[in-house]
Amino acid sequence: MIPVQGFEGAKVAVLGLGRSGLATARALRAGGAEALCWDDNPKARDVAMADGFHCTDLLKQRAFEDVASLIVSPGIPHLYPTPNPVVAAALEAGVPVDNDIGLFFRSFASGDWALFDTPPKVVAVTGSNGKSTTSALIHHVLSEAGRRTQLAGNIGRGVLDLDPAEDGDVIVLELSSYQTDLARSLTPDIAVFTNLSPDHLDRHAGMGGYFAAKRRLFAEGGPDRAIIGVDEIEGRYLAGQLAEGAVDDRVMRISTERKLTGAGWNIFARKGFLSEYRKGRQAGAIDLRAIKGLPGAHNHQNACAAYAVCRALGLAPRVIEAGFASFGGLPHRSQIIAEAGGVTYVNDSKATNVDAAKKALAAFKNIRWICGGLEKEGGLTDLLGSTGQVVKAYVIGREAANFAMQLKGVEAEVCTTMEEAVAQAMAQAEEGDTVLLAPAAASFDQYDSFEKRGADFEACVKRGLKARDT
Repeated sequence: MIPVQGFEGAKVAVLGLGRSGLATARALRAGGAEALCWDDNPKARDVAMADGFHCTDLLKQRAFEDVASLIVSPGIPHLYPTPNPVVAAALEAGVPVDNDIGLFFRSFASGDWALFDTPPKVVAVTGSNGKSTTSALIHHVLSEAGRRTQLAGNIGRGVLDLDPAEDGDVIVLELSSYQTDLARSLTPDIAVFTNLSPDHLDRHAGMGGYFAAKRRLFAEGGPDRAIIGVDEIEGRYLAGQLAEGAVDDRVMRISTERKLTGAGWNIFARKGFLSEYRKGRQAGAIDLRAIKGLPGAHNHQNACAAYAVCRALGLAPRVIEAGFASFGGLPHRSQIIAEAGGVTYVNDSKATNVDAAKKALAAFKNIRWICGGLEKEGGLTDLLGSTGQVVKAYVIGREAANFAMQLKGVEAEVCTTMEEAVAQAMAQAEEGDTVLLAPAAASFDQYDSFEKRGADFEACVKRGLKARDT
């Protein structure tokens, strides 16, 4: 646990008592603060009270009297589309609003660091797609190389639940736009921007607000090294803002769409090969084609970002390559769950938006595509032109018929349920086909999370294969 600094003897309100909220309350208590907890869910309040916390309705009159700060969990709106009433009350009372990420950055360093030979470093990864895989890949490569490392944030543990730093530690954080948007302190040593595509636009009042939330990690944080995906205009703009000139290698540019051989420090992947160029000369290369845990161009972009981080931390290219080779991938992200009868079954339930689905579709051939769910703002227009490898689509979700009608040029079967979609795809699949779950939609019309949707897909596939074998 990281005890929160700066609030000893003070009252701090905590709104939202999920994983990160409870970890925040405990870290505040460890730092000598009094945590005033609230969650609309009575069961969450019961858990907190069983842990010795005082729960108080933060909407009652004078609730914010003598409160030093309000700490808000990521899923709770603080500005758009409308602030949560508790957040609005705090702002009205002049109480600062923060989150656990802000508390982490103000509390992580301690007096013990003066005794360390190698100061700990924090790597923060943000972007629309690929954050989790990139973060996990960095963590994996460092672990395989014998470096002490911890993984937290939007993946794994809550940031305040981490162990106190030891000599030479590397902390890898996956940060969503919800987290970077509100944190009052952002000071990573290395910051990564993977890419940008429309997502969470209601929470940020449009694309500009969404990009601004991501950009805060760099503008507010002032990292020593910035690793920027430059395949979108926003990334090129961000890199241009941060760099002092073409030779400024504090900004490392990454791409899977173009060859980057300028005077700076560049990493790009083309046709399955990753190349590192520095000062116009090649400094390293990795053949990514045989690495099963990193299929497709979107994962090659993740590999470029992870490679850049590890190089910035001093790892040799061959050490990084060995780490890549043993990486098994993450659940629900282009995860191969079975291969039978010449058919490959892939779970990419995390492809919750159109851009992520496009990248998944580009990674495989002869696709039996399971898609559908709670459609996001912007519709499916951007998918058109990316479905050339799709043999047939099997559409799930409560609005499956409407979803299917938008898949112009694709043979689509309305299945509604995952069980029916998997059964039809398996029955019709031929040798060389890939049955791919890449929904291009949120899960919340049928499932509590993309993880539960992916788990259902995997269970349906395994039942189908077992029935076929009996």
